[in-house]
Amino acid sequence: MSRKIKEKMISFEDIHNSAVQVIENEAAAIKNLIPLLDGNFGKVVQLMLQNKGTVVFSGIGKSAIIAQKIAATMNSTGTSSVFMHAADAIHGDLGIIRENDLVVILSKSGETPEIKVLVPLIKLRGNTIIAIVGNRESYLAKQSDYILDVTVDSEGIPGNLAPTSSTTAQLVMGDALALCLMQCRGFSNADFAKFHPGGALGKQLYLRVEDLYKNNEKPEVGPDDSLAQVIIEMTKKRLGAAAVTDQGKLIGIITDGDLRRMLLKHADIEHVKAKEIMTPNPKTIDENDLVADALHKMRNNSITQLPVLRNGTYVGVIHLHDILKEGVL
Repeated sequence: MSRKIKEKMISFEDIHNSAVQVIENEAAAIKNLIPLLDGNFGKVVQLMLQNKGTVVFSGIGKSAIIAQKIAATMNSTGTSSVFMHAADAIHGDLGIIRENDLVVILSKSGETPEIKVLVPLIKLRGNTIIAIVGNRESYLAKQSDYILDVTVDSEGIPGNLAPTSSTTAQLVMGDALALCLMQCRGFSNADFAKFHPGGALGKQLYLRVEDLYKNNEKPEVGPDDSLAQVIIEMTKKRLGAAAVTDQGKLIGIITDGDLRRMLLKHADIEHVKAKEIMTPNPKTIDENDLVADALHKMRNNSITQLPVLRNGTYVGVIHLHDILKEGVL
């Protein structure tokens, strides 16, 4: 038979104040990590830079979740890593660890039973152990080769009932490691894109205009083409615009908006030519430019399409819809 937790009615002001207190507690815990940084941190960074194997992150409970996240951050920023749950490790997953691997174990107390079983097994294999631990006098700390101290005075909630400040401190220490490793390796935007080809951020860093515009038709009219020819070309190519070229050189663009403005100005449209309604010297984009640059140019100029150039020659059009379809925002 389940027991219901008795709810206590509190005001929105009390809720707000409680949230502020938690955030302040955790912020203080993070700031208090600064004086805990010692020579071990730099040594660990150097060790990871020189490591020929993988960095194995492990933990139990909430620390295991943080270890998994840090491993993911490392992988995405150029440090080969894997997560191994401490409980699973002593039931078969210890085979994840190879000869040259570094093992990073996260624990607040450093005294959990699974950790006490796991550590001797790792030491027996000869792997270096790095502890991200909240108790320098713990079993884990004393058995490790390097200690990254993430001691917190208290958790972010009354009674220290659940890990909050302690897991936040672990996470921040992991982020600090990842950032320092990135800086030491000269990890660039292009490197980041290699590890994030499917995400929106990755696409901003690697997707180029030529990857998109080639899927479109190439709307093009001459300067002396009639209004009827312009409308037919724009309707046929379905991009809401047509480039105006003269002997292969782009001299202007006609958009849906240009057509509307023309209808307001001209009573007699039968003899209207493309050159009379085009926007001369339009904004353009090179096919080798990033799609993110094309989007930036569209936003800054309040337009929805750009003529694409290759070595200064008009080759097609990229449309805002193409970019949004790819998830580049």
